Amino acid sequence: MIIVNVGKGIEETTLDTLTDIIEEEIPNADVAVMSGPSHAEEVSRGIPTTCVVGAKSKKTASLIQDAFMNDCFRVYTSPDIIGIELGGSLKNVIALAAGIADGLGFGDNSKAALMTRGIAEISRLGMKMGGKLETFSGLSGVGDLFVTCTSKHSRNRNAGYLIGQGYTMKEAMDEVKQVVEGVYSAKAALKLSKQYEVEMPIVEQINLVLFENKSAKAAVSDLLLRDKTQENNSLEW
Repeated sequence: MIIVNVGKGIEETTLDTLTDIIEEEIPNADVAVMSGPSHAEEVSRGIPTTCVVGAKSKKTASLIQDAFMNDCFRVYTSPDIIGIELGGSLKNVIALAAGIADGLGFGDNSKAALMTRGIAEISRLGMKMGGKLETFSGLSGVGDLFVTCTSKHSRNRNAGYLIGQGYTMKEAMDEVKQVVEGVYSAKAALKLSKQYEVEMPIVEQINLVLFENKSAKAAVSDLLLRDKTQENNSLEW
């Protein structure tokens, strides 16, 4: 049986991805994952959308591609299941940060910085966990991050906006009236960053705001005042 996972998240206690959980519960299943910048409100209206499907075999990926692809929904294939899953899960944490910046009244410069440094954090952790850099610069990485940080449909961005306006995490979630995945993924992301020894300052600050009552303004200030560093350590002078 082929099962296509379109959920996004990391189990808080085990740090398993949803694919891991499905395989544990249904060992004989051929589990694939589909993700990308695809708000359901727009997909349902036939607005052009593009996603990527990850599977263990090219045959399975191609079968799913054929099943879903039409004149308004384009599907690419990839062998990088873990990269697709991590991009889809962790971008929700960065979207909370982007929403907080909006709620604080900051501008486009601030959001661009959070998104850019956010994908750097996601990529660092993702590659340590076996994902590929190309995936994080693709539809389920940069693409999904961009739409989730900027869209009026984004539950995570909207919850972050309310937190930036002074709401508590619980008040913001109650106001949004839908599941805000980033709140749960934030805890898992912080645990993973420690387990894999990856620096994720945005994720750290979001956890402090969500769970330790740190003010959003102080969190942004602490991000800006971190020790000086090079943008990309892999580049040589």
